Amino acid sequence: MLAYVTLGSNDKEKALAFYDAVLGELGAKRFFANDRLQFYGVGPGQPMIAIGDPFDKDAATCGNGVMPALAAPDNATVDRVYNKAISLGAVDEGAPGNRTPNFYGAYFRDPDGNKLCVCKLG
Repeated sequence: MLAYVTLGSNDKEKALAFYDAVLGELGAKRFFANDRLQFYGVGPGQPMIAIGDPFDKDAATCGNGVMPALAAPDNATVDRVYNKAISLGAVDEGAPGNRTPNFYGAYFRDPDGNKLCVCKLG
């Protein structure tokens, strides 16, 4: 049901370098762009993440309660993505671990303060 999520940035080039590396760990790549946004995805018809300038041209701020969750195929990928994000300057919001018997996840904030989760469900 989800088509894409947009995350604003105040330094798009820095954000794109961060997401090239972090989303690359999940097999995502740059798909298409317009003058404001760069879209990432794993394949046609799959959900995407867009990084870019806010439409209203105001400063990008992270939303309280907004948190995209990135699906990983296994726990090792959760660990790898989290560690890559931290190595690139992300802020820890919860190290990898079991949250419930069917949920293994980790949390971090990107260089603009957006909170993300990477998780293995099931």
